[in-house]
Amino acid sequence: MRGEAPTSRLRLGLGRVEITPPVGIYHRMWGAARHDRAAGVHRPLVADVLALAPLDRGPIHLRAHLDLVGLAQADHQNLREALAASAGIPAAQVVVAFSHTHSAGFFLPDRVALPGGELIPPYLLQLRQRLQEACLQAIYSMRACTITYASGACAMAANRDCWDAVSGQFVCGFNPEGEPDLTTLVARVSGPENEAVATLVNYACHPTSLAWETQLISPDYPGAMRETVEGATGAPCVFALGACGDQGPRDGFVGDPAVADRNGRQLAHAVLAVLEGMGPPATDFAYQGPVVSGATLGAWVHHPFGNERLEATTRFTGGTHSVDLPLKPGLDAPTFSAQLAEWTSRQQEAEARGDQLAARDCRARAERARRWLARLTDLPAGPTYGLRFSVHRLGDAVWIGCGAEPYSLVQTELRRRFPHRPILLSPLCSDLQVAYLLPRDRYGKGLYQEEPSSLGPGCLEQLIEAIAAQIAALEV
Repeated sequence: MRGEAPTSRLRLGLGRVEITPPVGIYHRMWGAARHDRAAGVHRPLVADVLALAPLDRGPIHLRAHLDLVGLAQADHQNLREALAASAGIPAAQVVVAFSHTHSAGFFLPDRVALPGGELIPPYLLQLRQRLQEACLQAIYSMRACTITYASGACAMAANRDCWDAVSGQFVCGFNPEGEPDLTTLVARVSGPENEAVATLVNYACHPTSLAWETQLISPDYPGAMRETVEGATGAPCVFALGACGDQGPRDGFVGDPAVADRNGRQLAHAVLAVLEGMGPPATDFAYQGPVVSGATLGAWVHHPFGNERLEATTRFTGGTHSVDLPLKPGLDAPTFSAQLAEWTSRQQEAEARGDQLAARDCRARAERARRWLARLTDLPAGPTYGLRFSVHRLGDAVWIGCGAEPYSLVQTELRRRFPHRPILLSPLCSDLQVAYLLPRDRYGKGLYQEEPSSLGPGCLEQLIEAIAAQIAALEV
């Protein structure tokens, strides 16, 4: 009998840089917010770049994780190409993902003309330069490493498709009846002497502890999570958001940074519990046989990998793919332009008569229309959208990157189908304009996520099948 410890053996390097935007930059991510500019900083924002390659010094792959909500498609691609140029590799070997903190600022092209928007272009230029620095750090620090995977659970996240029986509608907030995916996947990276190199945390929860009331730049809960884990391990902690279109903090949508920190520490303690339960690197938990004592005991020990097991954990393969998903019909710019003009006019009327609550709501409605106009610039004219995703087999584990914001079903279903493979899934690796991918049975219910989604029913199920097919192909 043997309890295998899922493992990847490869060459790995890590580079980290601070990417905190300047105070005063355009900040308003929330339609209900009354401010435009950031007034201060709660915690610094960081970018982590991982350089990954086979042990035999094969091609390098880069994976960057940024404390930002996301970027327009052109700016996202610009960062991928900058990283690729720095590493001397094709852009197809670069994944750029986001923590999706809603308090970092909102840096889309249509915000440049708004208060604080003049700081967006120079910030994006600096971001590109800083990421290139992190890329070189990562490449120069590459060495043979062992990644050990284990899972726990953290109850900080909750389902957020909540039925409000009083108002007769779904709201986006803590749903006490929901069943969230609480999986906390932890990847411990160890160096050649078993020294701590890094901890990678994959957890599915919108970083929306802080909402419209805060004017502070913040990484939200990942900031305190990293600080707590790094204090205990002495090594960098990299946060990789999981698929969380239907998940957010149980305690969220507040203005108090202490809530974000408390949420982060809650996740950190779950991560540390998983780390404490791990055995030494490159060992499985093996049954040694009976030992006669006051009872006949079953003895287990952490047993080093044999040659065959060592060889299997060095596998490094995979690639980037695309799947055509159905677009919603009837998406046109004139409709949303008219809505933007109407709600902006209503906002001005409400402000003139001193009705601040009505002005806030009208401004939020105008914001929805403005976002739709921005999305349409990156959507094709045809009936389908080619959503990109990547699937890589690293030893025993599968690392996935996909665009947009899928519901958590994508990761729970893949983990159900491939129970012996740690599934590390990162959304928002492209296609911010697509917004949410909902399960077919969630359409037509009035959920918030359907309104901004560019895709129609069946999109999530098709994505799951496409990813599953690529994982299965790598099982051979």
